[in-house]
Amino acid sequence: MIEFSRPQVMGILNITPDSFYADSRATEEKSIASRIEQIISEGANIIDIGAYSSRPGAETIPADEEYRRLGLGMKILRSIDSRILVSVDTFRADVARKAIEYLGADIINDISGGDLDEKMFETAAQLNVPYILMHMRGTPENMASMTDYTNVTVEVIKSLAEKVNRLALLGVNDVIVDPGFGFSKTIEQNYELLKNLEIFHELDRPLLVGISRKSMIYKPLSSTPQEVLNGTTVLNTIALLAGASILRVHDVKEAVEAIKLVELTQQ
Repeated sequence: MIEFSRPQVMGILNITPDSFYADSRATEEKSIASRIEQIISEGANIIDIGAYSSRPGAETIPADEEYRRLGLGMKILRSIDSRILVSVDTFRADVARKAIEYLGADIINDISGGDLDEKMFETAAQLNVPYILMHMRGTPENMASMTDYTNVTVEVIKSLAEKVNRLALLGVNDVIVDPGFGFSKTIEQNYELLKNLEIFHELDRPLLVGISRKSMIYKPLSSTPQEVLNGTTVLNTIALLAGASILRVHDVKEAVEAIKLVELTQQ
């Protein structure tokens, strides 16, 4: 389904009123359509649609509301482009199932790596779709307090490896791994993971990096999410040099350009 001879760009579509980066929010039909058209025109390979904010301290919303938002977004998306790959950003197995079966999504992107819904791995196996396995501890509400690691790189890789094996036993082999930058990690731990990113290739799975406009960029720069496009591009470039397969971003055009320029250094 996804060809990884060169890095791919995943554009973020948030059908939410409270995602951490205000400019990424789209809740009305016109703004949703405009955002989708922008993502596609700027060259994204995948659209990641989410309806539940996972920012630190985010409030819980019912599954029915999450699915309602996803339904609105997917209806508009598929009316604009029926072929582009779509990942559904949810940790709820039932929401993921309905998004794949009824809304036309192609990939499950689970920020909890199966920890928040024990049925998720089984669901991914039954649906036979690619699964993005992200590392996180706790929930969006409490993850900021769960950063006690002895060695963050070793522990994150070990956790992901165990789950890759569990998924393989269920027949889920199309797994993409995501270290989970910003999720249950301090700023220092995020940079430790980025420095050691090449080690994640030991998992023998495509590697997704999602650092776009996050606090690991704007806090050290005493800035805001709105002002750190340059910092995002710098770290995306570092990730590409370390072999990232997918960049999950708010700013598609800049990520596409970064890939083109990095590739020129590798010819």
